[in-house]
Amino acid sequence: MKKVMIVDDEILIRETIRRCVDWEKEGFIYCGDASDGEMALPLLEEQKPDILITDIKMPFMDGLELASVVNKQMPNVKVIVMSGHDEFRFAQAAIRLGVEDYCLKPVSSSELVELLHKVSRKIDEEQQSKRNQGMTKEKLLSDLCGGLIAAAEAIEFAEKLSLPIRARFYRVAVLDVRALNDAGALSDEELLAIQAGIDRWNVPAAEGFTFVRGRTELVRIFKSNVADSLSDSIEPIGARIRSELEEQYGCVITVGIGSLQERLQGIHFSYLEATEDQYITRLTRQNKISLKEATFREKTDILLDRAKFLDFLKIGTLAQRDGFVREFAEDLRRIDWRSSSYGFYLLNDLTLEAFRVAKQWFRSPEDPADRIERMQQSLRRAASWEDCLEYLNTLFLQLWQWREECSDKYGEVIDKVKAYIQDQFSNDQLSLKEIASHVRISPSHLSKIFSQEMGQTLTEYLTQVRIRRAMELLKSTPNKMFEIAYDVGYGDPHYFSNLFKKMTGMTPKEYRNQGTAEPKAGHSEATDDRRTN
Repeated sequence: MKKVMIVDDEILIRETIRRCVDWEKEGFIYCGDASDGEMALPLLEEQKPDILITDIKMPFMDGLELASVVNKQMPNVKVIVMSGHDEFRFAQAAIRLGVEDYCLKPVSSSELVELLHKVSRKIDEEQQSKRNQGMTKEKLLSDLCGGLIAAAEAIEFAEKLSLPIRARFYRVAVLDVRALNDAGALSDEELLAIQAGIDRWNVPAAEGFTFVRGRTELVRIFKSNVADSLSDSIEPIGARIRSELEEQYGCVITVGIGSLQERLQGIHFSYLEATEDQYITRLTRQNKISLKEATFREKTDILLDRAKFLDFLKIGTLAQRDGFVREFAEDLRRIDWRSSSYGFYLLNDLTLEAFRVAKQWFRSPEDPADRIERMQQSLRRAASWEDCLEYLNTLFLQLWQWREECSDKYGEVIDKVKAYIQDQFSNDQLSLKEIASHVRISPSHLSKIFSQEMGQTLTEYLTQVRIRRAMELLKSTPNKMFEIAYDVGYGDPHYFSNLFKKMTGMTPKEYRNQGTAEPKAGHSEATDDRRTN
């Protein structure tokens, strides 16, 4: 949405323009106004509008002077000047100053909206032209990871670059590469050599793209049409490649791997998860080195039953917590908490593992870094076995609170989405964008949280609702197949029939005659992708 600012010394004109346009509906944001050019300049710096509409005749600094300043200092801002009929020569001068367009007073709301859309299209064209000129394979992949490009635009650029990015499934690995001696960045030549080594990370039935995203960061995006190939093979192959490259180049490589995603824009989510996983992995690796050194130095070797701890994290209750913690931590009595660092490294290792597993279980979009840092600060203050017990009790509370926040955070939004789909499923133009607009969050964020909370994509849920309703109509009405298809949101009866059979195992006619099948859960999004993309 483009931001628009108005500058005019007549408050009535400013208020009329502000009120006569439904800004959000037309795709704009009204970001403020000012009474003259001098008053407008600090607002322009603060709001950074895309379009500036200014009167010509104003006190202190007129519109031509303002347009001249904006053209030099903010060349990306498009300026539209307003003038009366007797000021046409000023408008001509404004055009020479580089303003985008002009309009004659009084201007109607329809004329203004048409002019705004004209300028908006030009902004889009210029931005697209700049992106076309600067788009490379590395930038495209980086923008996908950063969530900075829409799927349709990414596909268009990929075709121009002859980059085959389309697939059913995606997964991202992030590699932090640092020199062994000082943990700093490697040279560009070494980083490129390691990138070439990572290109050997071949997974059966999958392809990958590797690119450099920072001085110490390499990213590999995997794609495949077979989910299992990305679920089973990445970790073991990645561990072997990492070990080989570390030995060959004398560096330290920490790998983080994101979750499997079914959409091109899911690359962004998988990248974020891989970054968080890499962060925890790096902390864990550093802690294990310190723990090993402390074990050797202090000749202490205490083993904690991690599996038991994680099981209790998943199913334990607050009433059971104190008793479990005392039993679990019994061996930690032997540690001299005041003089030894062994206890810190041991519990820190347990903490990092607990956070890693909890993030996977609770399906949280939150970055755990802040929580981990707070827990580490608390752990450093532990000076006795009793402090150790208090720390473990707090750790459980923190992780259980995280679990509750994740389960409750989006409950209301999901309920609204489900209710809206139940009400609107017969609309064959129902889209992810429309549903997201109804609940007032972005389409990409809605897609992610719905999948996390419901265990299925929004498309899958919509399809199930439609097919269940079709099954009811087939049993309770004599309506023809094309009528039922239309009633449940499918304008193409042939497509509806094929989808119905895929979901139930029967054609609509077979179901009407004899069927009692139920629609299948978790079918591929491709079955109805054209409806909700």
